[in-house]
Parts: sequence; structure tokens; C-alpha cells
Amino acid sequence: MATKQGMCKNCGSLVMFDDRDELCECIFCNCVFPSAEAVKILENPDGYEFKNEKIEKQEGNKHYYANPVMPDIVEKAVARDKTSKSQPNTVKLQANEFEISPNDVKAPKKLVIGMAAGVVLAVAIILAIAFPLYFSRKALHDSISNDLDFIYASSSNVNYSEFAFKQANIYGLSCQYIKLGLSDDIDEAAVTALYSNYTKLRADKRGGDASGNVEMFVYTPDTVFHATKDGVTKDVQEKVTIIETTETSK
Repeated sequence: MATKQGMCKNCGSLVMFDDRDELCECIFCNCVFPSAEAVKILENPDGYEFKNEKIEKQEGNKHYYANPVMPDIVEKAVARDKTSKSQPNTVKLQANEFEISPNDVKAPKKLVIGMAAGVVLAVAIILAIAFPLYFSRKALHDSISNDLDFIYASSSNVNYSEFAFKQANIYGLSCQYIKLGLSDDIDEAAVTALYSNYTKLRADKRGGDASGNVEMFVYTPDTVFHATKDGVTKDVQEKVTIIETTETSK
């Protein structure tokens, strides 16, 4: 014995019946009809027209009711709603008070509005924090860059004005990292002086002391220096040889 599902041929409501019964009965419109027909209508409700006739309940007759243990109410409710929308305006399926509708499984409007407001608020908070940090960092970067010549002044006995080029890249949220590219070689003492001058310049622009985890990388033709508050380390690189080429016509 098993409970089967079908659709009422009169009002389109979901009907339940025992698979041993040849007839089924709709508890909403009292229509009694073959169980096989109810199953067939449920399989393809779009091609069926529901008449919605008024049928009086027959007292004393057998009632073909069945209650499934766990009916697939959501799927059938969606199918019934789809069928109802496909019917002409003159034919309307009767509401089933025991059957949920697609609207019942939708998120309440207040919940949707609340979630949207929460997302907007979260984005606003992120922007309120990010924008000041971005503009503060940009202002500090520009201020340091404008006076960057300070770090080359009084840096041991190196005359940086004779270098073919001096390149600098300042980065980090508080401009705590700097990379220098120099066309000529320098020693560790010069790197220490460059590091000390940069920390002083950064501290002056930030309005604080010169302490902090500042890191400096200095690239010369054959050596890469890494300077921190703990000292200077170096990595000797293979010197790059520039090969000049001339164009040849084909």
C-alpha cells in the first residue's frame, strides 16, 4: 500500500489517494473520478482545462482520502500555480488552504530590505575607512617624494649628483618600504646613511619619531642591499652587461 498524488480534474487541487483505489476524491470540490486520470493530469497539467464546477458532497458514500507521510508540497504547489496562470481568466483554480503557495517559500519583503540595507551599510563602512586611509597614504607619499633629495644629502662621502640616474619606489600603507635604483656602486656605510636619512624624512612628514619597521632595498649594478633597523645585508649579483645592437636591413 502506498499513497499516490494526482491533480483534481475539476478544480486543479492536489489530491492524495491509495494506490489500490480505482477512484480518488478531491476534498475541496468533492469531485470523484478515476485515480489514473488524476495522475495523468498531474504529469501534464498545462494541456488540461479545469471546469471548476460546483459538486455537492455525497453523504453515505465511501470517501477516497489519503494523507502521505512526507508529501512533496513545494514542488506540487509550484506546478499548480503554473497551471493556474496558464488557464483563461474565466477559469480560476480554487485555493487550497492545506497547500503552500510559491509566495510562502519566498523571503519576506522586510527580510530582503533588511539584507539589502545591511549590505549597503557594510559597503559604506568599508568606504568610510578605506578612503581616508588611501588619501592619507597618497598625501604622505607625495610629500616624501617631493623632498626625496634629502636622503642623498650628507650620505657619507658619495656624490650622488654625478650618478647617471637615481630611481626610487616608495610603497606600503605608511610608506615604510622604499626601493632605490642607482647607476653606480656604493658601500654599506652609504646604504646606512641613506636608510637613516629616509627614516628621518618619513618621520618628519608623518609627524612622529623615526622608529618603525622601515625597509630599504638598494639596487646597484652588482649588489643588492637590504637595510632595516637591525642593519644592512647585501647580495652580490652578477653584473649586467648591456650589449648594443644595430639594426640590419633585410
